[in-house]
Amino acid sequence: MPTTLDSAVGFAALGLNDTLIAALTALGYEEPTPIQREAIPPLLAGKDLLGQAATGTGKTAAFALPLVQRIADEGKERRGTSGLILVPTRELAMQVAEAVHRYGRSHGVTVVPIYGGQAIVSQLRALKRGVDVIVGPPGRLMDHIKRGSLKLEGVRTVVLDEADEMLDMGFADDLEAILEATPTTRQTTLFSATMPPRIAMIARKHLREPVHVKIANEKLAAGAVPRVRQVVYIVQRAHKVVALGRVLDMEDPTAAIVFCRTRTEVDELTETLNARGYRSEALHGGMSQEQRDRVTKKLRAGTAELLIATDVAARGLDIEHLSHVFNYDVPSSPDMYIHRIGRTGRAGREGVAITLAEPREHRLLRNIEHLTKQRLQIEVLPTVVDLRTRRLELTRASLREALLGGDLDGYRVVVESLAGEFDCVDIATAAVKLLHEAESPGEADEDIPAAAPPRDRERQQQRREQLAGGKGERVRSAKEVRSKRQPRGDDGGGERSGYEVTRLWVGAGRNAGVRPADLVGAIANEAGVDARVIGSIDITDRFSIVEVPEDAVEEIISALSATKLKGKRVQVRRDRS
Repeated sequence: MPTTLDSAVGFAALGLNDTLIAALTALGYEEPTPIQREAIPPLLAGKDLLGQAATGTGKTAAFALPLVQRIADEGKERRGTSGLILVPTRELAMQVAEAVHRYGRSHGVTVVPIYGGQAIVSQLRALKRGVDVIVGPPGRLMDHIKRGSLKLEGVRTVVLDEADEMLDMGFADDLEAILEATPTTRQTTLFSATMPPRIAMIARKHLREPVHVKIANEKLAAGAVPRVRQVVYIVQRAHKVVALGRVLDMEDPTAAIVFCRTRTEVDELTETLNARGYRSEALHGGMSQEQRDRVTKKLRAGTAELLIATDVAARGLDIEHLSHVFNYDVPSSPDMYIHRIGRTGRAGREGVAITLAEPREHRLLRNIEHLTKQRLQIEVLPTVVDLRTRRLELTRASLREALLGGDLDGYRVVVESLAGEFDCVDIATAAVKLLHEAESPGEADEDIPAAAPPRDRERQQQRREQLAGGKGERVRSAKEVRSKRQPRGDDGGGERSGYEVTRLWVGAGRNAGVRPADLVGAIANEAGVDARVIGSIDITDRFSIVEVPEDAVEEIISALSATKLKGKRVQVRRDRS
């Protein structure tokens, strides 16, 4: 068990040297976070560490500061790469590398991020020059190891950051290979938000008598308001875009991420919102690294207010001034819900998480409540009257700000010239009207029908009737159920009538030459499932996500696991993202 330090202890008492303390002071750091207080002393002492802490708790500084100090202490004995940091995504690789650079600049510590989408020539050049710390996803690091351009014989510290994410993204084999290629005398640090059996197995195999650090989620005092306000609106799918726009107008976020399930949905929603006057940018796995960098820079600079993204593309993304997170669909996994909303409400700031749920997704909401031990606040969608009232409040605030700001003499002549003909209150009212209309163009007046989640018994009865074609007949087998399903509609959202959907993770993607037609063909031919009831398909470099009917999921997993895809056996399971 780790030794708990007093919460008021500063960085100086953790054993960091004066140069690092000065660098932290210049960066505005005041007190270490709990994970930093627990992790830095044992890491400075050279011990292995197994840490469990959520995103946004200060993990990067917890492992980066000891790493920088150990490299600085080596002095003239520094030869080759000393530190290797493995992360799940290119975005996180850039963020961690930037942090290491800031901390180690005064010590002359050099760092380079290595990731896909970056010119391989520049990476080879940087590695040839020599660098103290390398940061990157396992896939691209393995490419350099195979090329012989990345030598790991001199590595003395290895960090696995967000290890559970790396395993979920299919990097298990690469992680094993990289760890086997580093010296057994290395110091190993493993951080993970969760501790499933696979993480525990890696820790037992590759860590030597590690210090265990676990930072529990902050408990709220009785009656306290959580830093992340969680709200759910029940909305039929056909009205989601209008509902999202209305909630955006009511909330007026500083910066927000809207999470969607597929890249197609991301592109369509981004185009729709931009047409409605919002400054939104898309982010998904089908974009080049240059495009993704440009999008994140816009959001950080404030030139874009909305980021419409998939979960995979947004992993590792950290926007400091993010005020809101929107779930355009309820995440299929409660863990993913927690991961999404954890991007806001950081560092003591308040945040808002808003979910647009369809009535059929009520079960997913209950799963989230069960895991978080918190009741989700289901509210009535704002009405047109609410929206107009809110806009009038904003207009009033703008006028009040102008009155307090003064400098109105140049405009008095207009009021004075009209005062002889009209009442001053009427003149002011007309001015408010013009300002309000100018600031609220195209005010929406579309009614959104109320949609309440059905109670459990009603929902089960509806499902039985839908599967039976509404005739009260008994459905006896999965095959009969499939024969009664309707093909998906034209809304492109993967919504099907009368049954629930589950997402499958298939361990093969673009790198293996997998196309949507291959997945549809395999499921239809091997599992005997009607191709028309297969939902959205999202293919990344290393894996694919497929929506399939819940009641046929075990049959599909069994069939695909027993066959080959593109000539190879692949792992198939329920998606955990």
